[in-house]
Amino acid sequence: MDEKTDAAPAVPVVPAVPTTMTAWRQLAYGGPDVVTAARLDVPVPGRDEVLLRMRAVSLNSADVHLMRGEPRMVRLAFGLRRPKRPVLGMDVAGTIVAVGEGVADWAVGDEVVGELPGGGLAEYVIAPVKQLVRRPAALQAETAAALPLAGGTAWQALDRAGVGEGDRVLVIGASGGVGTYAVALAALRGAEVDALAGARSRDLVEGLGATRAFDYRTVQPGSPELGSGAYDAVLDIAGTAPLTALRALVRDGGSVVLIGSPADGLLDPLPRLGAASLRSIGSKRPLRAFTAVADAGILARLVALAASGELTPAIERTWPLAEAGAALAHVDAGHTLGKVVVTA
Repeated sequence: MDEKTDAAPAVPVVPAVPTTMTAWRQLAYGGPDVVTAARLDVPVPGRDEVLLRMRAVSLNSADVHLMRGEPRMVRLAFGLRRPKRPVLGMDVAGTIVAVGEGVADWAVGDEVVGELPGGGLAEYVIAPVKQLVRRPAALQAETAAALPLAGGTAWQALDRAGVGEGDRVLVIGASGGVGTYAVALAALRGAEVDALAGARSRDLVEGLGATRAFDYRTVQPGSPELGSGAYDAVLDIAGTAPLTALRALVRDGGSVVLIGSPADGLLDPLPRLGAASLRSIGSKRPLRAFTAVADAGILARLVALAASGELTPAIERTWPLAEAGAALAHVDAGHTLGKVVVTA
């Protein structure tokens, strides 16, 4: 009788890494025209880093702030005269093609997703391993790349507001990346969600779980349609409503969360943040300034929800890497519904 032998595990076939790559680089601050395709050296991973072959990268409003260097305070952290990181793109899904010193839990061929310091608009990008989450085979790279920054920001904002089952939540600015996740995740928590967005996004936000959607051109905080003291939490992404009107929307014990991303949240007008802090001292309806941080644990939960089909990112459109400039121009125009993704 022939002896049976265990088949050897399949080894992922990863193409050899070239020495140069295409990357979309900016050497100065400005509009989308300052970001151009260039041939750059493929970076080498350092300690606790891996090199990814980019499969998909999603763009955020934070990328536009970094591209333009606006508000000017952004330059204090990201480069006074020119960007310290000339290649944009923080939300990346990719394949590990090389590992640096000290990397033990990851191997060449692993499919991952993460929120990175930048560099995603390129064929290859360096990723700190602490930022990475495994991408299951059931989850497409485009979907995974749409999750990290916007999904993580929405998740943390809902935590900050203490949103749970049975709460009434209002999301202001509900049609963008963070807003669509805020609607969907609040609904998954069992909250009743109202959304304030543009008229063309009504079907989108209702499909994500909003009970009611209002056109921001005709309904604003203070409008009778929203009521007074009607909400347990208000998530303000738009950042234009008067603070007094925002606080009037929540009941005693509720809160207003002023949402920002890692790149632009801390750059909200300082007088607005200062006023929010002062008005919240001893208040039963506090105004909470909030900036999210990259959190691999939260990203892992988002990945699991997306892989199971419970969470479906709202992806408006995808572009190939060769047309990344057009994708940036679309996001820069300010009318994106959900997420924009660039694929390799």
